[in-house]
Amino acid sequence: MKTEVVIIGGGPSGLLLSQLLNRAGVDTVILERTSRKRVLDRIRAGVLESGTVQLLREAGVGDRMDREGIPHEGCYLTDDDLMVRINFHELTGKKVMVYGQTEVTTDLYDAQDAMGTRIIHDVDDVVINDVTTGAPYVEYTHDGTRQRIDCQFVAGCDGFHGVSRQTIPADKREEFERVYPFGWLGVLSRTPPANHELIYANSRHGFALASMRNENLSRYYVQAPLTDKVEDWSDDRFWEALKMRLPKETADALVTGPSIEKSIAPLRSFVSEPLRWGNLFLVGDSAHIVPPTGAKGLNLAVSDVYYLHDALIAALKKGDHAGVDSYADRALARIWKAMRFSWQMTTMLHQFDGEDSFAAQMRKATLSHLSQSETARRDLAENYIGLPF
Repeated sequence: MKTEVVIIGGGPSGLLLSQLLNRAGVDTVILERTSRKRVLDRIRAGVLESGTVQLLREAGVGDRMDREGIPHEGCYLTDDDLMVRINFHELTGKKVMVYGQTEVTTDLYDAQDAMGTRIIHDVDDVVINDVTTGAPYVEYTHDGTRQRIDCQFVAGCDGFHGVSRQTIPADKREEFERVYPFGWLGVLSRTPPANHELIYANSRHGFALASMRNENLSRYYVQAPLTDKVEDWSDDRFWEALKMRLPKETADALVTGPSIEKSIAPLRSFVSEPLRWGNLFLVGDSAHIVPPTGAKGLNLAVSDVYYLHDALIAALKKGDHAGVDSYADRALARIWKAMRFSWQMTTMLHQFDGEDSFAAQMRKATLSHLSQSETARRDLAENYIGLPF
């Protein structure tokens, strides 16, 4: 098989990159190690930056998002009963969109199917070869048969545990990591949201996030020790913990119900450099992981796609390699700014094991400052809605 770009990974970043390239007349093949059902069953991000929303529209996959997504003009940060609203629209002129990653992925699959893109699921033993030459190729096993695809470029959109980053020699990679000593216990329930906008709650009982997917589907999180297991948390225990961490007025009005999905996600900040090795390019979680605080994960992958799709189109259609050569520097500049914001939000809102009383007072002082300073609120809003691509 031959193609122009092999994309390793059939999640939203790989699908979006393929969609944008295909619309420009660039041929792609997508290799995904799991089934389509498993990709779509992943419960992930739900807040889209304004730049992400615009790029999805430009890719021709924004119609259902615009019909069913929920535009948000702000969010709340709380400390026990103190609530501070960050008005994105007033401070920046922009909004975010609440629209689940599963829905984005579904829309992209539908669009790619309509274009006839070759998406090969359930592949094993992927090996990326000769990326430092002008003739890279990818080998993989599918249905028990070893296959080969010759190409010009390879995009590694296969996540933290994928093969793409590991293809870059270990002595040529530099990795930066901070692992946080807690996780997020997340629950999805068919209940109306606790509030019309997201609430990031800091309290003496720990962190919580009240989010939503639509008017009758809510997504909630509470900070939990990494030693906890999902089985340790009954629905009743979860709802009690959530109520203790939300402002009393919000907690009293909270509608509870059976969970339809429950999971614990560890938190880490991680960046691997370089993002380019010859004709191999890392995109999204294959190169960087952010804590979910601040909703940057999917959005950061989309900004990588933005830079890379332009670069590959220019290289393949015009013979202009300037974008290819600058991809890593442009993407990393934005990645590190998003890392700073996610780290700042995580530190501001969570309790850390063994912390002293000073740390709690700093969290309170930070929120108090936000409540009184428009400049501080604007800085947070500009980062939350997404820095320019």
